[in-house]
Formats: sequence, structure tokens, C-alpha cells
Amino acid sequence: MAGFVDALVIGAVVALVVVRQFRAAPVDAGRRWWLVPGVLAVMAVREPGLLDAGHRTASAVLLGSEVLVGLVTGAGWAWTTRMWVAADGVVWCRSGKASAAVWGVGVVLRVGLIGIGAAIGVHPHSSALMLSLAATLLVRSGVVAWRAQWLDKARESPAPYGDETPRYRTKERV
Repeated sequence: MAGFVDALVIGAVVALVVVRQFRAAPVDAGRRWWLVPGVLAVMAVREPGLLDAGHRTASAVLLGSEVLVGLVTGAGWAWTTRMWVAADGVVWCRSGKASAAVWGVGVVLRVGLIGIGAAIGVHPHSSALMLSLAATLLVRSGVVAWRAQWLDKARESPAPYGDETPRYRTKERV
């Protein structure tokens, strides 16, 4: 039953994330961007079958590899996300084709890791996928929040005489 619940949670989170990230949305860098990945990580770690009892070392290596793939996927996704500052000063973001390609490569790598695990007899558990997804979301959200803060700090107040074009500070030399 826990595997079924994990599968539902993973499916719901992926569907929610994919739908939300491929639409333009304002970035709120001050919000709790770490909360959803944290809940997913806690749900994954609480499961007793995270490591295969018969193949502890191989299972741990595969789990570490899957989390590493999740971290790299999250970083790639965050850096391929388009971000901009609107005229009103709000930072917006939207994922595009490059982000979809990063997701695709991440999925292929995860499927490959599951295949390797099956070939050596390691029983795959949904908690490993959930932990990898938590790593992906944590890195992606953190980097996007950091980039949004950087964009917000780089933006100057509007120029005088009603020019609403956002200006960016340049590094001054003394």
C-alpha cells in the first residue's frame, strides 16, 4: 500500500511541477521554496525499503547515483529557466524547450539506473525516486530563488522623466 501511495504522490508532484513550471509565473524568492522538497525527502527516508536488504552496497551506490542525477537535473533545469524583470519590478520565470530537454535526459538516466539495478538484482523502490525528485526540486527552487534575488538586487529604480524601462547597475570602478 505504501508503494501505491508513493506512486500517487510522485505522480501528483511531477504533474503539478511540470504544469506550473512551463507557464510564466512570478518568482517569490522569500517564500519557503524548500518546503515541498523537504516533505518529499522525509516521506522517502521514512520508508524502510529505501535500500535493498539483500544488496546493501549496490543499492546504496544506485541510490547515491540517482540522487546525484536528481541534483544535476535540478541545476540544469534551473539554469535553463528563463527569468526576467517586468516593468513593475516583479521577477518572472518560465521553463522552455531546453528545460524540457533537461527533464528528458534526467528521466532517461533514471530509467537507465533502474535497468542497471534490475540487471544486478537490486529491487527498485519508489522511495529512491522520491528522494531523487526531492533533490531535483530542492536544487531547482534554490537556484531560481537565488537568481531572482540577484535580478531583483541588480535592478535600479526607474529612470526620471517617466521612463519605465528597467535599468541594471553596472560594476563601478573607483
